[in-house]
Amino acid sequence: MISARQLAFLVLRDIDRRDSYTDVAIDRALQKHSLSPPDRRLCTELVYGVVRRQRTLDCLIEQLGDRPVGKQPPDLRRIVQLGLYQLGYLDQIPASAAINTSVDLAKANGLKGLSKVVNGMLRRYQRGREGGEGILDQGKISLGEKYSFPDWLVDLFVQTWGQEETEALCTYFNHNPSLDIRINPLQTSREAVAQMLESMDITATAMAGLPQGLRLTGKTGAITQLPGFVEGLWTVQDASAQWVAQILNPQPGETIFDVCAAPGGKTTHIAELMGNQGQIYAGDRHGWRLQKLAVTQQRLGLTSIKTWEGDLTRPGVKPPMESVDRALLDVPCSGLGTLHRNPDLRWRQTPATIETLLPLQEFLLKAIAPLVKPGGTLVYSTCTLNRAENEAQIEQFLQGHTEWRSENFIWISPSGDSQGVTDGMLTILPHQHQQDGFFIANLKKA
Repeated sequence: MISARQLAFLVLRDIDRRDSYTDVAIDRALQKHSLSPPDRRLCTELVYGVVRRQRTLDCLIEQLGDRPVGKQPPDLRRIVQLGLYQLGYLDQIPASAAINTSVDLAKANGLKGLSKVVNGMLRRYQRGREGGEGILDQGKISLGEKYSFPDWLVDLFVQTWGQEETEALCTYFNHNPSLDIRINPLQTSREAVAQMLESMDITATAMAGLPQGLRLTGKTGAITQLPGFVEGLWTVQDASAQWVAQILNPQPGETIFDVCAAPGGKTTHIAELMGNQGQIYAGDRHGWRLQKLAVTQQRLGLTSIKTWEGDLTRPGVKPPMESVDRALLDVPCSGLGTLHRNPDLRWRQTPATIETLLPLQEFLLKAIAPLVKPGGTLVYSTCTLNRAENEAQIEQFLQGHTEWRSENFIWISPSGDSQGVTDGMLTILPHQHQQDGFFIANLKKA
């Protein structure tokens, strides 16, 4: 049977050679190879941890080795990263195990001649730790090197919130995300689901302000194997994302357009809030993504959702309805509020890629606004922490559309504090609220 560390190495090599997304690569590997639950958790921790921390780990390799990291064989670099991650960030793993298994990885993957290099770098690092010397000189490295982020992204955060908040934010993004679920009130109650999960030693804690939300702690294992999932009693959705549909506040019997709906977490939440009464149009330009929504819709027993495949940016393409009571525009965005959940994004996004998103977001806002009836609501949301995609888009839209105004609403923080959002725009900061970073704007049409 393959070991957790060997599979982690193969996943990292797959990411390098095929430019695979981390979640896709690890899911593919875990489906192919059978591991015990503890080994699955270790493999997942190693892969996500190395991808998150790879810039810091590379700085260590630069100082521990005699060649620049860019000139190291890619497989050797990944094996040393795996060893350093275990030594530096996983206290439950003995140093001897981290070093010896890394040497074994080198021998087992065609790098026998370099196994002494692996051993030497890892032992030098460990001696420095035990001697209290440290390897990285904290006074000489940048925040990006310290927290493993590209410099442009750290600069963006510092410009927006200052250095202290940025360091707290980066620290949060380097830890594993929480697991939140949303119960299906058409099928069960929050209390019943909590009891069901707690019978398996999984703590389910109610979240303030979210009557359908539970946060799970404990060893959950495969999500789809937990009680109630197949039966449609609940679905996975982060606390921040659950706020979007609540702020939209859909009512039974209304017509709703969820413009960029797939894979459907917010769409199905809207249907539940409406008591499955009314008509929800779920749009997306990718049919394969809408298929995922259809599966979730069926599992949750929801019949009020009608999918629509269409690209509104293409000439001549029109929405499937003439008007709606409310619209949700959860636009394609840079995802900078989910860097703990999607570690690839810190390396994949650039200022140039984000720049391409801005005209699309602006176009969709202008295209959807005329569909909303007078007196209707439009909620604009992103899972990013970038003012250009958030406040700036809304401010620009309101300047050019005088029939629209921002609408105040109440938001309840995880601590239970009720906060009035007087400008109609809410930014949820992950390190302050222990949930995904989100931006939500509530707009009302005259």
